[in-house]
Amino acid sequence: MKWDAEVRRRHDEGLALVGNDVGTPIISVPDADGHEVAIFGPVITAVPATADALALWDAITLLARLPQFYELKRTRTTGPAVGDRP
Repeated sequence: MKWDAEVRRRHDEGLALVGNDVGTPIISVPDADGHEVAIFGPVITAVPATADALALWDAITLLARLPQFYELKRTRTTGPAVGDRP
């Protein structure tokens, strides 16, 4: 409960960048002019191998910076694989 207000504030900041018809995760990055732009996603079921994770990051940040980009989506076929709790 001590983090509720901070989580809500940061979530609202993300929604202000990306819009109201999305959920989480929201990733924001600076565009070529230094303005923050945001994108919903990626929604993944497991953490990819390092090389794939880096390629995914590069792809997502490129899409976030393209004002013409709108959405990609496909049906989930598996649930999340979150691993063991610490």
